[in-house]
Amino acid sequence: QVHLVESGGGLVQAGGSLRLSCAASGNIVRINAMGWYRQTPGSQRELVAAFTSGSSTNYADSVKGRFTLSRDNAKNTVYLQMNSLKPEDTAVYYCNADATTPRSFPRNNAYWGQGTQVTVSS
Repeated sequence: QVHLVESGGGLVQAGGSLRLSCAASGNIVRINAMGWYRQTPGSQRELVAAFTSGSSTNYADSVKGRFTLSRDNAKNTVYLQMNSLKPEDTAVYYCNADATTPRSFPRNNAYWGQGTQVTVSS
């Protein structure tokens, strides 16, 4: 089993910044992809930014130039630096990881964090 622990959400004024962290723990053989999604009430969960299995980074068009995804592989942790926040960035942000465990090897499974609220006031 893989556990994702998120931190860093909160309330910020428009134009401000927040940094989200997500640490993966458990019996992990390999993390194939990891990143952040977000969801608002009545909407589908959407990609914000993620490292892919091909070692590239995908960003939603709406956050390009404002958000930066980084990682610490030794800590199985990803960080999402969010700058120039807008009210439309308000959502619950979920960490996601596609990981291989000894039980699932060689397949990988998708894991989700519990979500952290980001609220941007105008």
